[in-house]
Amino acid sequence: MTASSGGLSPELERVLLGGPRRYTRLEVAARAGVSPDRSQALWRALGFATVGDDEVVFTDADVEAMRMTDRLIDDGVLDQDLETAVARAIGLHMSRLAEWQAELLRALLADHPHLAGTPDEVSALIERLLPRLRHVHDFVWRRHLAANAGRALAGGEQLEERTQVVGFVDLVGYTRMVRRIDEAELSDILERFESLATGLVADHHGHVVKLIGDEVLFVCSDPTDAAEIALSLAEAASADDLLPAVRGGLASGRVLSRFGDVYGSVVNLASRLTSIARPGTVLVNASLAETLDGEPGFRVRSLRSVPVSGFPRVRPAVLRRAAQRLA
Repeated sequence: MTASSGGLSPELERVLLGGPRRYTRLEVAARAGVSPDRSQALWRALGFATVGDDEVVFTDADVEAMRMTDRLIDDGVLDQDLETAVARAIGLHMSRLAEWQAELLRALLADHPHLAGTPDEVSALIERLLPRLRHVHDFVWRRHLAANAGRALAGGEQLEERTQVVGFVDLVGYTRMVRRIDEAELSDILERFESLATGLVADHHGHVVKLIGDEVLFVCSDPTDAAEIALSLAEAASADDLLPAVRGGLASGRVLSRFGDVYGSVVNLASRLTSIARPGTVLVNASLAETLDGEPGFRVRSLRSVPVSGFPRVRPAVLRRAAQRLA
């Protein structure tokens, strides 16, 4: 399904939407064999604005997408009670991807105007690029699906709620830094931080849940992998002249995973530990400290109990390399 695309030439809109606009919302519902209320709920969940019943904004691709969604429910692959929640998750992720790619295209054309000087040339360029982008999307999605399916099918616990280590690592002094540097410098810093974070999380078998500007949220099944990610990121930032210091917080326990995000008190605790960590250090909760204590390569030292928002008292521990002295 597709959203209204104001400002596009008819030819470019046809290329992006996969065909011309032919149908109203009610006609899509009728052709797909679903109720109008259900089609509207899915449309809104995907992140698109509500359209009038007489507006001709939908294409044959919209009809086919609605049919395929209905078939997934009929086949038992998708629970109808979760249909709009799944659509919402897909819409959020795809919207961010599309926004980034549109900006990338704008920058490409601004830097290389010879590639497409007229609207028709822009349409032709995008029509050439779309199959390649679609191929890359499909490849990356299949690889991630294979990795996640392997974890889901191999584990004995429910995928939605299981014991994991949740980690936050953020850039220290980010708010002050933003006020004194320009957009180009900020972009370079964020790109460097995101590159380091995603690479280290992947190298040590973790999973990036999301990147939130100056902060990365990740999860790991193995406590030593989580510890390695956080310490390595702190060390890499310290050695990088471009980046400010980072700080991290790790907490282990039961975590609810829902549509690509994580929830629960363990997530909140990891975030709070990050907020009280000193620059260049990593704090862990008591249960994770007990697990890591004695592990080769790591040392932990318990600190005094402290009050943190949402928790009565927390006794964190500082995590270091075994070769480091615990101050």
